[in-house]
Amino acid sequence: MREIPDDHRVFMDRAVEAFIRIALIAVLVAWCFEIVRPFLVPFLWAVIITIGLYPGYLRLTHQLQGRRVLAAVIMTLLSFLLLLVPAILLSASLVGEIHHIINLLMHESFKIPPLPEAVTQWPLIGDDLDRIWTDGTENIKSLLTELQPEISVAVHWTLGVAGGAGIGLIHIIIAILIAGFLLANAEAGQRASELFARRIASERGLEFATLAGATIRSVTRGILGVALIQSLLAGLGWLAIGVPAAGLWALVALLLCIVQIGLLPITIAMLVYAFFHLGTLAFIAFLVWSLFVYSLEHILKPILLGRGVDVPMAVVFVGAIGGFLSAGIIGLFVGAVILVLGYKLFLVWLHDHFDRSAKPASSSTESDPAS
Repeated sequence: MREIPDDHRVFMDRAVEAFIRIALIAVLVAWCFEIVRPFLVPFLWAVIITIGLYPGYLRLTHQLQGRRVLAAVIMTLLSFLLLLVPAILLSASLVGEIHHIINLLMHESFKIPPLPEAVTQWPLIGDDLDRIWTDGTENIKSLLTELQPEISVAVHWTLGVAGGAGIGLIHIIIAILIAGFLLANAEAGQRASELFARRIASERGLEFATLAGATIRSVTRGILGVALIQSLLAGLGWLAIGVPAAGLWALVALLLCIVQIGLLPITIAMLVYAFFHLGTLAFIAFLVWSLFVYSLEHILKPILLGRGVDVPMAVVFVGAIGGFLSAGIIGLFVGAVILVLGYKLFLVWLHDHFDRSAKPASSSTESDPAS
């Protein structure tokens, strides 16, 4: 039997030792990830909130003569007041409306009300609409029986949205608390992020970290901040006039604002609803409120960040929708920010690669006398 050379034996020993170390590190990393996974989305959201609030936190700290902890507490309380209270009101409206609809559908005496008299008097189409509506309401039981599978799917989906809203509220509470601790220790966190970025990308790490912070601040202010303010104010207005499922419509409005479609389609629908259900003075007040909320996009964007963030809306749309499907309501924000950040970093890496490859060619061209 041929003996194994000493150098081969040393190589095998080192390979086995390296494999064991890598396996232990992989197990440790997987275990740590499993432990922190429930807090991963709230922590990402907390980092986003912290970066977005950091300039205001610095100004408040200066006004309070350097008392960082007090400034962090005030910013945390303001975040709770501005984000959590409207979200709780709209979520309660959504859950209550879903419960009311389910009770109506399960009640034997459920009937669809007739069309308003003003609609039946519309020229050309009023009579036809009234006849179609009447036929549908008289055969409502048979219609519900035929559509029972589709109704069940819709009810389960709606209940899932309501449950996701509740989980999203819990995530928001945890994220705001974490953001308060991060703001109070902002300097140490900034140093740690810079060290981590340099460890990952060496001399380009600080540049990437600065770009990441600027991108997150751009998205949170220019797109997500305006969308959140508009949808919350619009939802509170719909809640005040008694729009059914105002919380669900506010969620739809938030999604439309994030993907840059805007409030115009849903605002027109709500104005039509208010025209037939409110008095003249109430309708005029709601019209003024709706126009004010709709115009906030053109008022706030120049104040916050001008044109927002220079990124294709398709990236924001995919990030928002994908984040919503994977992490619920809070994923609308986290998904958009993470995908935009990845997109910007990819562009920087891509342009840097082409710039480096173009430099030798340009230098050789300049040194060629014939050129």
